[in-house]
Amino acid sequence: MTNSLTVIDQGTTLDFTFADALRYHGPLAPGGVAHAYKVLERALGVLGQDEPVERRELVVTTSHGGPGVRDTFELVTRAVTEGRYTVDGSLARPERGITLELYVFQIDYRDESVTLILREGFVVDEFIELSRTPSRSAEAEARLVVLKQEMTDRVMAQPADEVYDVVPSGVIDPPQ
Repeated sequence: MTNSLTVIDQGTTLDFTFADALRYHGPLAPGGVAHAYKVLERALGVLGQDEPVERRELVVTTSHGGPGVRDTFELVTRAVTEGRYTVDGSLARPERGITLELYVFQIDYRDESVTLILREGFVVDEFIELSRTPSRSAEAEARLVVLKQEMTDRVMAQPADEVYDVVPSGVIDPPQ
């Protein structure tokens, strides 16, 4: 399916698989887990130049507030509990349409920053519509479960560079 995500924590190499992320998060949002996993897979390769990065030096900003996304970043980076994870609606790209607008992730590492945006075809409009419906019928809820799994399968079946495009964000100003 995919390689594991490898990071360094205080000199120790840690490997996380997609199965690890699903177990950590649980069954609620497997699609969000898949998206964050692919974002990390793509970003870590770019920021670490194919070498493991220090997990506690990664800073994550996203317009996507989903729990599967949050939990996957927490598992791999510890950014949520350490205050390096921010959901920022201003990062959204409404010009990409309602289906793609929130799938924007900025990952900062040391003096580098990359922004990742989802390619078309991985999230369907029906999923967005149902997921944003506050009171779903039992039938709608069952359909949403199917759509979540279909999205998860689509995302995880592809290499990360075919799911997310990387847009360099420029160099971060070092602290003065």
